[in-house]
Amino acid sequence: MTAPATAPALRINEIFYSLQGETTRVGLPTVFIRLTGCPLRCTYCDTTYAFDGGTTLTLAEILQQVAACGAHYVTVTGGEPLAQKNCLPLLIALCDAGYSVSLETGGALDIDKVDARVSRILDIKTPGSGEVEKNRWQNLEVLTPHDEIKIVLCDEADYVWAREVLLERKLAEKCPVSLSVAHGSLDAAQLAEWMLRDRLPVRLQVQLHKILWGNERAR
Repeated sequence: MTAPATAPALRINEIFYSLQGETTRVGLPTVFIRLTGCPLRCTYCDTTYAFDGGTTLTLAEILQQVAACGAHYVTVTGGEPLAQKNCLPLLIALCDAGYSVSLETGGALDIDKVDARVSRILDIKTPGSGEVEKNRWQNLEVLTPHDEIKIVLCDEADYVWAREVLLERKLAEKCPVSLSVAHGSLDAAQLAEWMLRDRLPVRLQVQLHKILWGNERAR
């Protein structure tokens, strides 16, 4: 006699309701599902607490908590959410439930199997991140206008590097691209001047949640 199938479950660090602080959805009330675990160790990481710990929840339990928040927008983040294989069925379940779903991924893992209804927010890691060698450049080939690219910069060298990648790979022709600064490093006003000088077809992104609440955790 075969054993009954186990319901898909994920290790969840936290589920919370807040304002989206980044991407083209900035300012929108959003439910965040933060998955535990990440294969990267970026120098500027502000969610190191999500590297371990958390609670194991089934898809049904996650959906129940999301529904209790009463929001239309849901962001699945980490850590690195795609490091857990059951992230893919979670994304499907959220879309099937009628939510507008975005996925924040560090760019080191394959995004091709993510449900097409999901907006994939793909990081490209700069030299200053300490993880530039982990970029999975094949991911760029599957991006659509429904997705977004985010590049976090630590200094002027990162900006020069990102500018070359942006232009050589024609990133802005694939989807919206945003540049932002690692918190406490490069000045955002300086980045704005460089972007205007070079006439880059990208968005300057400031982290709204950091402006509102500093380095406090979810609220």
